[in-house]
Amino acid sequence: MKDKQYISALDIGTSKVIALIGEVLDDGEIQVVGLGQAASRGLKAGMVTNIDATAQAIKQAMDEAQLMADCRVNSVTTGIAGNHIRSLNSQGVVKIKDGEVMQADIDRAIETAKAVNIPPDHNVLHTVVQEYIIDNQPGVKEPIGMSGVRLDTRVHIITGAVTAMQNIQKCVSRCGLHIDNLILQPLASGHAVLTEDEKDLGVCVIDIGGGTTDIAVYTNGAIRHTAVIPVAGDLITKDLAQALRTPHNAAEYIKINHGVAIATMDDLDEMIEVPSVGDRQPRQISRKTLASVIGPRVEEILELVLNELRKAGFPEEVLTSGIVLTGGASLLTGIVDLAEDMFNLPARIGVPKDVGGVSERIRNPRYSTAIGLLQLSNTGETRKLLEVRVQQEEQGESVIAKFKNWLRNNF
Repeated sequence: MKDKQYISALDIGTSKVIALIGEVLDDGEIQVVGLGQAASRGLKAGMVTNIDATAQAIKQAMDEAQLMADCRVNSVTTGIAGNHIRSLNSQGVVKIKDGEVMQADIDRAIETAKAVNIPPDHNVLHTVVQEYIIDNQPGVKEPIGMSGVRLDTRVHIITGAVTAMQNIQKCVSRCGLHIDNLILQPLASGHAVLTEDEKDLGVCVIDIGGGTTDIAVYTNGAIRHTAVIPVAGDLITKDLAQALRTPHNAAEYIKINHGVAIATMDDLDEMIEVPSVGDRQPRQISRKTLASVIGPRVEEILELVLNELRKAGFPEEVLTSGIVLTGGASLLTGIVDLAEDMFNLPARIGVPKDVGGVSERIRNPRYSTAIGLLQLSNTGETRKLLEVRVQQEEQGESVIAKFKNWLRNNF
């Protein structure tokens, strides 16, 4: 009997850590067989601030997922975010050696495109090919075997702070796990919730998580812009806790179960019980009052996204398919209407597609990043596109350790 093949993904978020284990079926589809999650207290705005607390949350989530899946995994595909992330578009031009495009020509063109200045404390996280142009013929997706003289490669380069990558690596390593791929979170979210038609026509996916709002823009079937904004759902919870004078946990519960993004919506007279701090009696407030606190913060988040898109040169006309909202905060009542008003574009909630197993529980915007990471960990193409610098550094440290041991044993 053929051994079962398992893959795993780890979404290390500011508010929660989600671990997924998937079984790869014979047809290549993924069946989710394990799900675990734990409260995250070691991150701020997507970046690790406490290695011990983060490692503990990762271990708890992974143990839960492995128990459900009844298997052990040694490696994971992990997401990364934070306002240290930078992205730029570049191009590389080379002469086609033998008049017919070979893999060596593509590799040279990509290397030429990667010859850009990046900050000394940053490493290239991903180099994603957008398109190839052969002798002024644009839009080529698969150039191998095509005839031509000149090959022009357009790429999207994403960089991240070396220390941020290393801190994630340390947290995962403390749990006895190895990172297979380190993937930018908005790329994973986009992979999970977008259709190919949306990517072709032009779309912006906005993943509003706990600590960061992640943006990915696609046009003509390729990624064109990525950004991470360090303002998200946790600030909405903080606003509620302060305005309603209620504990943080109670504010989070109220936000998730009763949150409204537009105060002018109908039927907001329903009263909600709000726990008080200390021994004070709970109070009753209307959902309209709730919306008056949540709405301005959601508007601020969407305004920051809109400014980022305009700064990057993506006016409304380019994003024909509109806006796709995902992440936990996308479940706020009225947020789609608010986004449509602010962006003057159609909007929808992005739910992970093409996923089976566990239950319908994971078909939820909260799990978009985790599902995307799991799907990408099963894609051979991902390994060609992604450069996992943390892995290379880890291997380098291993070589150094071996050399030190050799010195110790021989001298």
